[in-house]
Amino acid sequence: MKKERLKKILEIISEYPISTQEELLAKLRESGLDVTQATVSRDIKELRIVKSMESNGQYRYISGASADAEMLGNKFRSIFSHSVKSSDYAGNMLVIHCFNGMAQAACAAFDSMTWDGLVGTIAGDDTVFVLCRTEDIARQMRDEINNVIKNK
Repeated sequence: MKKERLKKILEIISEYPISTQEELLAKLRESGLDVTQATVSRDIKELRIVKSMESNGQYRYISGASADAEMLGNKFRSIFSHSVKSSDYAGNMLVIHCFNGMAQAACAAFDSMTWDGLVGTIAGDDTVFVLCRTEDIARQMRDEINNVIKNK
């Protein structure tokens, strides 16, 4: 029963913009689960659910895993926007040009993200070389990096 309830909570907060325990409690009851507010409160703690502000300024519950991923993404964007000047690719190789002394930090941030098709990276003082599996992947990574640094 508890396992089903926890799974249902994660499902509900991913599907609906839930911002209060009362809203979550109502959705659980709509789903046929008869729970108390105290149980919902304990479940929120156990699942590491937190409130996060959306782009429209409204708050909503997100899972702890989502919050960790969001925090990692925010750190990546912050490091990149302050250390990367540009990026470009040739074939399946991506080159990231950084401010002097910033390539190591940019490379560490880049490596901490999950990139499909990434083979490996190497950083110097102001340049990061990235080996990708295909040219398409290198182009996609370049586009994403340039989008991050353009939107500082």
